[in-house]
Amino acid sequence: MKKHNLIIAVTGASGSIYGKILLDKLLQLKEQTGDVSLIFSKNAEEIWQYELGDKSWQDYPFKKYPVTDFYAPFASGSAQYHTMIICPCSMGVLGRIAHGISDDLITRAADVILKEKRNLILVPRETPYNLIHIKNMELVTLAGGIICPATPSFYSKPKSLQELTETVIDRVLDLAGLRVNTQRWGSKGNFYIS
Repeated sequence: MKKHNLIIAVTGASGSIYGKILLDKLLQLKEQTGDVSLIFSKNAEEIWQYELGDKSWQDYPFKKYPVTDFYAPFASGSAQYHTMIICPCSMGVLGRIAHGISDDLITRAADVILKEKRNLILVPRETPYNLIHIKNMELVTLAGGIICPATPSFYSKPKSLQELTETVIDRVLDLAGLRVNTQRWGSKGNFYIS
């Protein structure tokens, strides 16, 4: 089985719970992943602590890189990282990626992923969108990125905030090419676990 090398970035957008559940699920999928590298934007840790009430980002066993480290392996296209997920993705980071502004490791890694025609998944958590947001999402999409808004689904009848958040993260992991055990829409409106 081919293992996926992943870059995970967490930015200071509201929605730290999405980043936490993504990291939790990646721990469960370790047989499918190779290197998992983790970057936090300048204020992502502060937002995480404010929203989730802890510093649990420090507990994950993934290799962490400072946002200023341009010597990280995935800052170059020669590194074999298949997918980058930015979750949650602030509109500022999305805008810089859309316009090729590689002013930190997150935006540089995203630029590398796009130029190498690999898998970039951005999970914006913003509402409503203004026209600048929409145009930036269009540019990223035209460049080959995937915009997967943090918009939960309800057909699985989630019973908790955790389950509701997982409806987004399971979709993100699907887009990354990982096999996840989740409820899916069936051929006749039924649900099944895959």
